[in-house]
Amino acid sequence: MLIGNVTFEPGCQNNWHIHHADKGGGQILLVTGGRGYYQEWGKEARELLPGDVVNIPAGVKHWHGAAPNSWFAHLAIEVPGENSRNEWCEPVNEKEYKSLK
Repeated sequence: MLIGNVTFEPGCQNNWHIHHADKGGGQILLVTGGRGYYQEWGKEARELLPGDVVNIPAGVKHWHGAAPNSWFAHLAIEVPGENSRNEWCEPVNEKEYKSLK
């Protein structure tokens, strides 16, 4: 199991991405500080605050990162799976991201 301690500067987010696995896999986010967002493809962005937990099943296209005006930190836990791999996709739409408060 891989655990990353990730910190984002205000306005920083990762690209859309997918954690693939033939069996198992996915990712868990444990929010440790600041304020950020998580969004799944086709859904509204969800605000994240310290103590929040996000369970991301394998195969779900998503992004996460800081709010436009706040730093953000989380532990990213890669859930073990068979033939796990990540697919990095397009950047988050800047206009949509900046509309988040």
